[in-house]
Amino acid sequence: MNIGVLALQGDFYEHTQVLKRLGANTTEVRLPRDLNGLDGLIIPGGESTTIGKLATQFNLIEPLRKFGETKAIWGTCAGAIFLSKDARRDQPLLKLMDIRVQRNAFGRQVESFEVDLDIPVLARHGNGHARPFHAVFIRAPLIESVGNGVEVLAKVESGAVVAAQQGKLLATSFHPELTGDGRFHEYFMELAANS
Repeated sequence: MNIGVLALQGDFYEHTQVLKRLGANTTEVRLPRDLNGLDGLIIPGGESTTIGKLATQFNLIEPLRKFGETKAIWGTCAGAIFLSKDARRDQPLLKLMDIRVQRNAFGRQVESFEVDLDIPVLARHGNGHARPFHAVFIRAPLIESVGNGVEVLAKVESGAVVAAQQGKLLATSFHPELTGDGRFHEYFMELAANS
């Protein structure tokens, strides 16, 4: 399995380390040709406007959209914003996933937090334990609304949606790559294997 990680800006290195630990080959994606031969792609956290501008500058927007029509893509934090159809402001978006996101919905960096989430789809990973997933939120967006065909995977206590899936597209408001818990990456690898 070869999983790409968009490596224009943000915490792409952390994702590659988790993937390698799980036995996947990884490719850092910076140019359209880097998408060749990939089974799936992770768009990491960082700064969504910067990621969008750099993707535009390197002529990646259309190749990424085309890739997402048949292959699995997972956006974490800023990556979830970039994957969405609507971020409530004018910025480059892939518009692949029928979600509307609100940037920095939980506040500024000093208001970052961690919380345990119940995420039923992860129960079959990590030796089948249905233990909570420890989620790290850093200037995180929330998923304000989801369209038809989008499944809500997790909410925080307030009811705000923080993880969703639309077919082979996955969006999380939090940073699974920072936890040492590889279950979300395993789940994504399963989606990529079936796309």
